[in-house]
Amino acid sequence: MENLENDKYARAKKRVDELKGFYIHLSIYVVINTFVLVNIYVQTDNFWQWPHFLTLFGWGIGLAFHAAKVFGVNPFLGKDWEEKQIQKYIDKDKEDINKFL
Repeated sequence: MENLENDKYARAKKRVDELKGFYIHLSIYVVINTFVLVNIYVQTDNFWQWPHFLTLFGWGIGLAFHAAKVFGVNPFLGKDWEEKQIQKYIDKDKEDINKFL
């Protein structure tokens, strides 16, 4: 029984550490990119240029992937897709077995 409680605690701690890591990543993203964009705004006359937002965009993609991993969101290969693929292979195996019976 104590082993089960330890496993539950370890899983909960891992989940909290993942969330904490994401929120730290998000905070650093906001602080650094705010600093970069403010500096660019102060230093240049023409702020609205694509290269000025390249870091923001590239890092934002990485942050989005991090969020998808932490919060379990996968629009391309989500749970529904997994279930459909599993069912497809189960059905295929049943058909193959029925061929030989």
